[in-house]
Parts: sequence; structure tokens; C-alpha cells
Amino acid sequence: MNTAAQTNILTERQQSVSSASRRSVSCEKESVSGSVSQRACVYCGARVVLNPITDAYHIVHGPIGCASYTWDIRGSLSSGSEVYRNSYSTDLRETDIVFGGAKKLTAAIAELMEKMSPRPKLIFVYATCIVGVIGDDIEAVCREAEETYGIRVVPVKAPGFSGTKSQGYKLACDAIMTLIAPHTGQAKRFGVNVLGDYNLSGEMWIISGYLKKLGIPVISTITGDASYDKLIRAPSATLNLVQCAGSSEYLAERMEEDFGIPYVKVSFFGIEDTTSSLLRIADALRKPELRALAEEFAARRTEEILPVLAKYRPRLEGKRAAIFVGGGFKAISLIRQFNEIGMKTVMVGTQTGKKAEYEVIETLVGDECVILDDANPAELEKFMQEQGADILVGGVKERPLAYKLGVAFCDHNHERKHPLAGFEGIANFLAEIHRSINSPVWKYVKE
Repeated sequence: MNTAAQTNILTERQQSVSSASRRSVSCEKESVSGSVSQRACVYCGARVVLNPITDAYHIVHGPIGCASYTWDIRGSLSSGSEVYRNSYSTDLRETDIVFGGAKKLTAAIAELMEKMSPRPKLIFVYATCIVGVIGDDIEAVCREAEETYGIRVVPVKAPGFSGTKSQGYKLACDAIMTLIAPHTGQAKRFGVNVLGDYNLSGEMWIISGYLKKLGIPVISTITGDASYDKLIRAPSATLNLVQCAGSSEYLAERMEEDFGIPYVKVSFFGIEDTTSSLLRIADALRKPELRALAEEFAARRTEEILPVLAKYRPRLEGKRAAIFVGGGFKAISLIRQFNEIGMKTVMVGTQTGKKAEYEVIETLVGDECVILDDANPAELEKFMQEQGADILVGGVKERPLAYKLGVAFCDHNHERKHPLAGFEGIANFLAEIHRSINSPVWKYVKE
């Protein structure tokens, strides 16, 4: 695309955002085929949801390049097995594409069963783009492997060209339902499942610790620090907690329909959302004594964290923040966190936000804030510059855009090495925002 054409498109997009963002945001649509977007592919979406299952083996049925998207895409920690840190590929070549790769997949499963220790209980097989084109019947291969070895072998048909990352989330949720549906005969027990938390830097352990202090057992975690044996207990829970709505609300809806488990959406980022989530969990479990415990716990932890806010507020108040993250629920939490310390959100966008989430966002930001859905790199750069952003909060794909412009950056996505959830995470988040915004390097970059 030439520069003039790109400029015209950006101008049209800017006019659309400026005039229409206060009314509604066009969202929940597929990206235009061939366009450059910050979204990732279907296989990516499926893999990030399923990969944290700690004792699962993952076979990428496709060219070796697809297998580069493996365990280190997320800083998910395990309290048990480390099997998930390895990945396997059928490494399809030109001859396999001509004659079919099903035999190669059968051989790969057989090799895992023969050589791996511990012996696999669960294998996920991902069909990527090439397999979607040549039409290998991976479902038949997986059925045959289940009969041969007496384990679960779950196909995930995720060719990247078939949609976007959010479609991959749904495929992963369908795979989880395939895994747990045969185990619905368990007796119901008081406790919750946590959906959509991937134990980045141990965040699941923080959340589980809070619930334990309130006397609420965690039955299953989907999928942070999960295992096959933990996952199949999920149908017995009383309530589902949906931490990442973008990746797991669909699963919660299916579990409510099929298993009768209600769900509430929660967020443990920032004081306001962490407190609100604990209270809503207590109310949803319908035990009056839990509400009192949750109020006391949240009030005490808030009192402990207020001096940290007071420490950083003078150094951050008035700074201008840009946000581009995966889902709308996380963006809402981030805006509230910035509001708590007097920072102004001047640009906010998501890859998979929903209409209701954008409506909430509009109530939290000022009229000058630009709201984007499914943006591309050129748009993000242009709006960050025009809005005078001091920092961008995003993921690995957004980091170079910020640094190229001399704008500070905070990684709120998969690769980070410190927790940002809960009251512990508030201190980490504020420290990172401060170090990034107030680094002396930006003075030299701009000069």
C-alpha cells in the first residue's frame, strides 16, 4: 500500500472514530481477509487457552514453523507436571502436502506413547493452515489413537485462515467440553471453577489464595495450573468464575447450558475490580456469611495498598495512557486502575471486545479518548502520537510500536514475569508504570 493511500485510510478511520465512538463501536466482526491487524490466528487462539494444561502433550500437525508458537507464549506456571513446556510437530514437508500427512500424524502419536515418560493421559492435535487445505482427517486419526492406547486424544481443527484468534478460543473451549463432558455423573460439591486465568507468574495461586481465605474451595482451574485429573472434576462445581471473558465466556455459557453451572464475570486487576469481584462471588454463592468475610478481607487489603497508591500518584498523576489489549474486560480494569492514580486514558482498543464492553468503556473515559476495535499498527501509531500518549499498555506485538515512537510501554499480556492480579499485582503494576514512564531514556530519544 502506498503512503498516500494509507494516509487516506487513516484519515477516514480517524474521522469515523472521532465522530462515532461516542455512539457505538463497530465490533465482533471478522478481520478483512489480507489486512494487517493486531489480531492473531485461529491456531494461536486455541493454543494459548490449551497450552497451560500442565500434563497435556501438544502435537502441531503442520509445517515446523507453526510449532514455534509453543509454551513460552505464556508465562504460565505449574505446581506439578512440566510436560506442557515441550511441544511436538509432524513437520509436514512438500511430499506430505502432495500425498497427505495422516500417516505421519499416526506415527507421531505412536512415538509419543512409546518414548514419553510419564505416559501421556491427554494429547491435543492441532490442524494448522496446510492441513486445512489438504484435508487430512485428523478426527479419524485421533479416534483410532484413543481406541488403541486408551487415552484422550482431542483434535483441534484450527487452520489460521478460517477466522481470528477469538474463533480459536471457541475451538479450545469446545475441546475442553469434549474432554470433560463424559464426567458429568459426579456429585455436586460446594466450590468454584476459575475460567480464563492462565496462572501468568502465579496469578491463579493469588486468586485461589483469596478464595481459600473466604472458605471457598477451587474445584478446577481452566486452564492455568490445570491437569487432566483436575479438569474432569469441573462439572461438579457450584459456580464458574470467568476471569478472561474473551477466551472463556463461551465455555461458561456451554457449561451452564449442559451442566447447569451458573457463572459470574470477574476481574482481579485493580482495587475496584478486585473488591467488586470478591463481593459478587460471595453473593452468587448465596451464603450471607461469605459477604461479610469478603467485605472485611477487601477492606483490610485495600487499606494496606493505599500507601502504595499515595507513593506513586505524585509521579503519575496527569500522565496520558493508551491501551490495546486482547479483550474488553481487561481494558475496563486498566482504565479503572489509571483512574485510581489520576492518569487519563486517551486511547483504548481491543482485539476481541464486545459491544457491551465498549459501552462500559465509553462511560469511563473522557470525550477526547479514541476507542478502537481490531486496529492495525499504523492506526495505533497515529492515534498514540495525536493523543500525546505517555505510555502504551499492550502485548508483545505492540511493544515495538511504542518504542519506535519513544513512548513508554507496559506488558500486560502473556510474556510478563511478575503478577499484576490481586492486591499484590497493584504494587507491581504501579512500579512498572512508574519505571517506564519516568525513565530518563525518553528524554534522549526525543532529543
